[in-house]
Amino acid sequence: MSRTIQPRLIVLRRRQVEARTGLGRSSLYALIANGQFPAPIRLSANTVGWLEHEIDAWIAERAKISRHVCPAVRA
Repeated sequence: MSRTIQPRLIVLRRRQVEARTGLGRSSLYALIANGQFPAPIRLSANTVGWLEHEIDAWIAERAKISRHVCPAVRA
């Protein structure tokens, strides 16, 4: 019998997302409103968080785009 390994879901709070991305609060929410950043999930009536793997994927995609569009900028 084969078992599927489920990834561990880790929830990041806003300050953790800001630290990982270098974006501020208003920038995060502007990108979310434009569909350019992963939306948070509701944890409780007054609490939201972001799934770590979605934030990591967003950062990886930004790096990929940056490297592809601006190869001459590399130092």
